Amino acid sequence: MRDRVAVVLLSGGLDSATVLAMALAEGFACHAMSFDYGQRHRHELAAAARVASSLGAARHVVVPLDLRAFGGSALTADSAVPKGRDETAMAADGIPATYVPARNLVFLSLAAGYAEVIGARDLFLGVNAVDYSGYPDCRPAFIESMERTINLATKAGVEAAERGEEWFRVVAPIIGMTKGEIIGAGLRLGVNYGLTHSCYDPVVRDGETRACGSCDSCILRRKGFKAADVKDPTLYA
Repeated sequence: MRDRVAVVLLSGGLDSATVLAMALAEGFACHAMSFDYGQRHRHELAAAARVASSLGAARHVVVPLDLRAFGGSALTADSAVPKGRDETAMAADGIPATYVPARNLVFLSLAAGYAEVIGARDLFLGVNAVDYSGYPDCRPAFIESMERTINLATKAGVEAAERGEEWFRVVAPIIGMTKGEIIGAGLRLGVNYGLTHSCYDPVVRDGETRACGSCDSCILRRKGFKAADVKDPTLYA
């Protein structure tokens, strides 16, 4: 049997919150890992802390990593976040302006290092490729390749291979689910989606941070709650 310790990438959004709940339901002691990477929607880190506490993560670590040094994304540079698009328009745009160069490649690499230190063998993340995803680092081919790479690039992975074993596993349990299915699964596992934050371009009004309601992430989130036939708890501007 695998050691029951896992690292879970936790952004504070509904996808990663659901994945944390899934990993906990499987019996893992979960170390949630978030990144303060200079994102314009840094409010998501407060949401990640709320989710980790609410669901009972063993630990929540926030890693400072300022990707503004590179820019190249509407999330880390002074450029406009696309608004008011339907999924047809999103798909027609190809890889969107909110793509952060190599983000999941970087995050999973750091998660693997942390996992090696704490003795975790399973790395969970909330990538999704069904509802619109133009992000190359959210696709099954990337996940499969990254799992092989992590096992090749780490002491734990190499030593396990010498014993004829594979050590690390990259787990993306919602990659083939629609947003409505994700929300339904999370609700059954006790996720409070009112604690989560998905908006790429939040608005502060009267001291409260509200979702813009019109960025790609907000539109897909709205669609998900409608498909799940449950009330959307999001505070919108």
